[in-house]
Amino acid sequence: GFALAKYRFRGNTALLVMFIAGNLVPFQILMIPVRDLAIDVLRVYDTYLALIAFHVAFQTGFCTLFMRNFIRQLPDAVFDAARVDGLSELQIFWHVALPMVRPAIAALAALTFTFVWNDYFWSLVLVQSDDVRPLTAGLQSLRGMWLVSWQLIAAGSLLAALPPLLLFLLMQRQFIAGLTARGTGEN
Repeated sequence: GFALAKYRFRGNTALLVMFIAGNLVPFQILMIPVRDLAIDVLRVYDTYLALIAFHVAFQTGFCTLFMRNFIRQLPDAVFDAARVDGLSELQIFWHVALPMVRPAIAALAALTFTFVWNDYFWSLVLVQSDDVRPLTAGLQSLRGMWLVSWQLIAAGSLLAALPPLLLFLLMQRQFIAGLTARGTGEN
């Protein structure tokens, strides 16, 4: 996101368009190719690695676009002053940009965690056994063949909702600052 926001290089716009276009593709269209890729090519079907790898792959575009838009609002004068002070581009990123985008990173972490935690679709596509299935998708295994205990499903749903809620409560200040910040460096 930082490079797309603050540097002009050949292919900058094409790369940005690719990230945006990747977010516009419905996941349902990718279901069969991704499942075949997990089974035949990568051989990670029914593993934690399958869920982790595909969530990382599918979240990268959104995360890059989110961070690029946040970093783009940061004032160029701050980075120019750091260059005048003799900082390298890596030092500018590490010591200037990262502290300024900490609220955006917190907001993005909360959003991404909630999305991945609540994901039902990819866990059905990439996982078969209950011991690998995430909690939210595993709630369906609480149903019996002939009888459904709604009290048990309600209790499981309540427990499944606690981690995102706790994460939001712990990161509430950073989350709100990240969503409302204008890149002034005052966060």
